[in-house]
Amino acid sequence: MDKNRYIAKTADGQQVELTQATILKSNNLYPFGKHNYAIYETPDGQFVKGMNNGEREIMLTSYELIEEREARTYDHPYYRED
Repeated sequence: MDKNRYIAKTADGQQVELTQATILKSNNLYPFGKHNYAIYETPDGQFVKGMNNGEREIMLTSYELIEEREARTYDHPYYRED
């Protein structure tokens, strides 16, 4: 296992390498929760949305491939509640 690589597994079982991906948008604030998300663009032009299901100690808990338009216009519905 290469600990220098960031490999995400999507809900449908695909693996996407995010090591060299660009973060287009994110809100990754600790303590983590539903307000956490990240939108990535991979070097080969894939777009990935990472979300948090409410887990306090894990930044992102699920990933899915999305279309470019959704990635560039994404507006996250949750906000951090202090």
